[in-house]
Amino acid sequence: MVEPPSGRRSALPLAPSLAQHAFPGADRASLVTPRVLFVSMLAGVVGLVASGVALLLTRLIGFVTNLAFYGRLSTAFTSPADNKLGLLVVVIPVIGGLIVGVMARWGSAAIRGHGIPEAMEQVLFNESRVAPRLTLLKPLSAAIAIGTGGPFGAEGPIIATGGALGSLLGQVVSVTAHERKALLAAGAAAGMAATFGTPVSAVILAVELLLFEYRAQSLIPVAVASAVAAACRAAALGSRPVFEMPHLGMIAPLSLPFYMGLGAILGVSSVWITRAVYAVEDLFDRLPVHWMWWPALGGLVVGAVGYFAPHTLGVGYDNIDHILSGQIVGRALLVLCVAKFASWAIALGSGTSGGTLAPLFTIGGALGGLLGAIAAATVPGLGIDPRMAAVVGMAALFAGASHATLASVVFAYETTHEPATLLPLLGGCAASYLVSCLLMRTSIMTEKIARRGIRIRGEYAVDHLEQLRVRGHCTTDVVTIGASQPLAEARRWLLSGVPGAGHASFPVVDDGGALVGVLPRAALAADVAEGRTVRDLVSAEPLVVHEDTSLREAADIMALGGADLLPMVPRSGARVVQGVLTRSDLLNVARRRLAHGRIAPPTFRMKAPRFAVRP
Repeated sequence: MVEPPSGRRSALPLAPSLAQHAFPGADRASLVTPRVLFVSMLAGVVGLVASGVALLLTRLIGFVTNLAFYGRLSTAFTSPADNKLGLLVVVIPVIGGLIVGVMARWGSAAIRGHGIPEAMEQVLFNESRVAPRLTLLKPLSAAIAIGTGGPFGAEGPIIATGGALGSLLGQVVSVTAHERKALLAAGAAAGMAATFGTPVSAVILAVELLLFEYRAQSLIPVAVASAVAAACRAAALGSRPVFEMPHLGMIAPLSLPFYMGLGAILGVSSVWITRAVYAVEDLFDRLPVHWMWWPALGGLVVGAVGYFAPHTLGVGYDNIDHILSGQIVGRALLVLCVAKFASWAIALGSGTSGGTLAPLFTIGGALGGLLGAIAAATVPGLGIDPRMAAVVGMAALFAGASHATLASVVFAYETTHEPATLLPLLGGCAASYLVSCLLMRTSIMTEKIARRGIRIRGEYAVDHLEQLRVRGHCTTDVVTIGASQPLAEARRWLLSGVPGAGHASFPVVDDGGALVGVLPRAALAADVAEGRTVRDLVSAEPLVVHEDTSLREAADIMALGGADLLPMVPRSGARVVQGVLTRSDLLNVARRRLAHGRIAPPTFRMKAPRFAVRP
């Protein structure tokens, strides 16, 4: 029987700089690198510019609104509801839709939609590269669509524009794809923070919808950009809440179950609304006309609804103010809820440019306030406040539709500055999220991408491989081959069938047991000139790991290096092989992780106490 060429079983350490030089992410000593400081500085610039763009877009929407509905030159942000145009109001949104359709046809089709799904697509499929022209076309098209009566919020286009700014900077400066993604998310968060003065919820929204991760190196730049944008907004417009409402006292304990039940109802509503929006979009897809004309057709419906319900026109932030303060009640709430939904769903399905947050807040707030008023009148002993129900309704509907639960809770708080709402918001949004996830795998943000066959997971779990170290999962019974062994002898050993000879790769060691390299079985079995030794086939430094290297880092090294075996060596200068990590070892770890998800019988059972009966 032929013994392994080296006659030894051993293990080897890596030269400390080798894997780090070839794979910069390997063996990270800290959560961040000095590059984060550089990217954060860029993010601060993005936040500053995005805050200016948000202010300009708001002014531009005001200018178009004043010109279209009142025939005056002014940039004041105003509602089109007080216009005196009569039946001519039907024509204004049609004109806006025609302009947006032309811009989409000959400018960029990417301006269609509400912004966030399009940003998600660039993150997922295009390394966060957004076409530079969208930085101009998206806000301009949104200003025209909203300014001519489109029932949208300005936040979606501003978020998309901020993301485009961050992406553009990431294409001008030398950065990695991950850093470009952080800059895109930073721009999006800055746009939202500059619009509403909500820096914390803007960061959370970026994490939940754009970053698809929670890591310090991504979170820090996003937080910097959001803080800068919010500070700029406060300097320009003050720090008063966007949606002002009367002070609410602490909730009655018995009312919390109602608010959670209300959240569940809004969760069902969010599923129905999402499906309705995409059903409308499907109907437009079946029309025998080019999609360029669809926004005009949607504008016709917007104008018709706006003639009978003028408050459905435009952004409608004033509607949210009136709902939360209790100025709109009863039948008016019902009319606003139904009319706003019909107008917004058809306009959005037509493919025009506009956001979803403000319409969902309006619909959810109206529905929540209506149900809260009914409950307060029916069961007065529960202490239900219709204004509190309106706050919960608007946040819960957005949470169910977008699956951005924490962002919805914090956003509602930051826009109202009402601390008493936090507990009902948390319970209501959690209930809405639960119901929505049970009934709908996708959200209003991800359904469009899911229709292309791409499933986006809305959950963030700790990387299982990141938590495990090589030392507990590698093979320590290592078969090595001697570097000085003649190739002919090594081949005979490979064909002998002895234990260990069937491995796919082998560490090669010198006479002192130091690692020389790693050779695959195919290289040893190849027909080469006689008289050569195993060392002659070793042409590159081996990729190695240490005992405290995470399995994630090891898997990355294995994937990037095209290796199926990594020797484990000590961090000292020694080159002795202590073990090897193979692809089979990683697969075994994956099998054990999957086994942890199976329901197992209880391992602990309560025993009934025994009582001794004394005679």
